[in-house]
Amino acid sequence: MPRLSHLYQDSKAGINVALLAIPQGMAYALIAGLPLHFGLLASGVSALVGGIFGGGKFITLGPTNATAVLLLGVFLQLKMVSTNGEVTHSALLVLPSILVCTGIWLILASFFRISFLIKFISRTVITGYITAASFLIIINQMDTVFGLQDPLPLGTNFFESIFFIIKAFHSFSISSLLLSIITLFFFLILKKQFNNLPNIAISLILGSFIGQFLIFQDYKVLCLKPFSVNIFPLSGPDFSMFVIHWQVILQSSFAIALLCLIEGLSIGKSLASRNGKRIQSDRESFSFGIANLSCGFFSGMPASGSLTRSSLNVNSGAKSGFSNIFTGFLVLLGYFFLGEAVQWIPVSVLSTLVVIIGFSLIKKNQLVTAIKSSRSDALTFVVTFTLGLVFSLQIAIFVGVVTSLFLFLKKVAEPEMTEHGYNADGELTYIVSKTKSSQPEVSIVHVEGELFFAAADLFYEQIRRVGENRNIKVLVLKLLNAHHLDATSVLALEELLDYYKEKKCHVLLCEVRKDAIKILKNSGVLSRINRKNIFPHIRSNPTLSTAKAIKRAKYLLSHHEAKVTIYSNEKRGK
Repeated sequence: MPRLSHLYQDSKAGINVALLAIPQGMAYALIAGLPLHFGLLASGVSALVGGIFGGGKFITLGPTNATAVLLLGVFLQLKMVSTNGEVTHSALLVLPSILVCTGIWLILASFFRISFLIKFISRTVITGYITAASFLIIINQMDTVFGLQDPLPLGTNFFESIFFIIKAFHSFSISSLLLSIITLFFFLILKKQFNNLPNIAISLILGSFIGQFLIFQDYKVLCLKPFSVNIFPLSGPDFSMFVIHWQVILQSSFAIALLCLIEGLSIGKSLASRNGKRIQSDRESFSFGIANLSCGFFSGMPASGSLTRSSLNVNSGAKSGFSNIFTGFLVLLGYFFLGEAVQWIPVSVLSTLVVIIGFSLIKKNQLVTAIKSSRSDALTFVVTFTLGLVFSLQIAIFVGVVTSLFLFLKKVAEPEMTEHGYNADGELTYIVSKTKSSQPEVSIVHVEGELFFAAADLFYEQIRRVGENRNIKVLVLKLLNAHHLDATSVLALEELLDYYKEKKCHVLLCEVRKDAIKILKNSGVLSRINRKNIFPHIRSNPTLSTAKAIKRAKYLLSHHEAKVTIYSNEKRGK
């Protein structure tokens, strides 16, 4: 329960978010081809449930542009969208099954505590996905923004839609285009002068007022269809539809659940970190699941963490999760009063606001970061973004995640090393030249990276290559930054011991952490190495372990003057 002193701030934040959530909910329903009240109910129910079961103020649940576009793609795949862009009755029967399955996936993720796996998926996947979704949202609203006589053909990709709009632009409606421009003008003025106000809601009201004036002047303006208000808007999975379409339902619900986790948890973690807080990922995952389950039984649509609503909630001074409960209550209250009122809202006005929302989700700084940070990030972004535009967002999210995980595994499977050597003054410096003036008798290999099964072969080849120098008498392996040894990497180490034994070369281990020593001991490798040749890591004096190893190497060579070099993988830094 929130403190009494916090109720005012939570209530204020709840009102602000509700004024944004109501028009957004209708807009996202429009994007998905659903009746408007599905977006309102999803906004209200999910915010209410998220406030009860979630961890606090940092995540406000509701429909999002990404989940709406993904849902529309599912309906198109099932061929359940009519020529006017609205879904068929069959889609409304399939939707509850998708939502219930989505909820189950998310609850299972919470129960088995697998939400931590999300951190291994690059943020550029979401950046690419949301950017592609934003482009699709914008282009898919252009026919109603311009008032074209013919709607966009179903199932067209981004580029096909552009060609269609250019071809059909001659049939635009002056009244629709004028109303769209006026609505955009209102929004831009309000945003510049009164940025703290619910500008989406105010622009919707002002645009609708102008639209009614145009109708009064005998201009043709298409308005939204009113919906009947059901006190108990109950729904539920249709078993027969699930049996027929179970593959698509399970696949699409998994994609939506994955998107909810990545999108929602990323938003929550970002907002929480700005305020010096942390979120409980498993708890939030559970609340996502309950919210989508609830939407499945109350005529809703997929719900995830909304960036705009979550940011507004925090910036409005919310102190606890009660703000989300208050938001949900107000949106549901709005649902009961807006049934007949929506007939006064011109389609072009709402479409213009949808386009505005689409543009607001294209973040220039995120695009620059994704493209310029690294080649792997750029590749992940391009793959996800392109597939979303050309094929479908469902394919894009799956392939983007697979690409991200593949590049991650590729990166961690390449142990890195730094190359040093002793100059003429006896100082340890980086080696710049590719050639060495003399062959070292002692080689110190600084291993840095993940030494799990995927990296074992590369680790073996790199260390074996060092032994190709016939003059090497002692090999020192620095293992401080070598992480996650497993059975495969230990076997590779055993093979290296055999190889260097045949070459009559001593192998020393230095800067060995306690966890690594335990693994080597349990595997029996430690018994194959002379205890005198193992030098554990000393936290209080990090360099002492290596110094002892070099001293031991000189002893094994039976002299005190040895040519020493530190070998590394030359690929580092590329």
